[in-house]
Amino acid sequence: MRSHDYGRDILSTRKRKKVPEIAAEPGLVVEDPASGFCGAVVKFEYGQVVLEDRHGRHRLFPLRPAGFLVDGQPVTLVKPAPRPAKAKITASGSVKVEGLRAQTAKASRIWVEGKHDAELVERVWGHDLRVEGIVVEPLHGVDELPQRIAEFGTASHRRLGVLVDHLVANSKEQRVVDQIRDDNVLVTGHPYVDIWQAVKPRAVKIKAWPVVPRGVDWKTGVCAQLGWGETWEGWQRVLSSVSSYRDIESDLLGAVERLIDFVTVPQD
Repeated sequence: MRSHDYGRDILSTRKRKKVPEIAAEPGLVVEDPASGFCGAVVKFEYGQVVLEDRHGRHRLFPLRPAGFLVDGQPVTLVKPAPRPAKAKITASGSVKVEGLRAQTAKASRIWVEGKHDAELVERVWGHDLRVEGIVVEPLHGVDELPQRIAEFGTASHRRLGVLVDHLVANSKEQRVVDQIRDDNVLVTGHPYVDIWQAVKPRAVKIKAWPVVPRGVDWKTGVCAQLGWGETWEGWQRVLSSVSSYRDIESDLLGAVERLIDFVTVPQD
């Protein structure tokens, strides 16, 4: 008897439906069709995926091709791609440079009026300044600023950035600054009587900075009205309340950022 030749198997030409691959992100709910176990992806262990059902029970399953169901449809679970490490941000809001090594300080400098100013600048911009190799030095007042600048000896590679408190129109500070005529010196400032006021009141948990009568030392008057004790105790309270640029008034932020740019960015 002759066998009938029916030709090629008509089913062999049918394309197999491709099973989609889905990243097994934590929280994805899948079902193991073999056991009927349904749960959310928790983690991976020993090359297997851990599922947690609604009763809090955990089970491990191998990552087989088409081994799970999502919304009743077969899928292949794969490990999610590793996420890039999130960049660390410094107190000033810039990206932190990891593995920073100390470098020789550049010739340029930033001068501020006093110890408290220097400590606050270090608190917020310290990392940035170390990256750039810029030293911050306290002036202890601006009365002799023109003379100090002359002694420093500026040049295109040796610039000065100066931060001045209470730099407002018709003030003593403004009159001193008006005497400076040097392209290698940039003076910026803020309108506050003292650097303390450049810290936002909410950061130190007060509604507003007190108004201190004329003739009374401002820091002493503030500490007396707020019950902060001696001025050094008050300053420690203020400084410790600052964790990032968000705790600083915009006037100071802009002033310091301009100084850093001036002493670090090459000029034509």
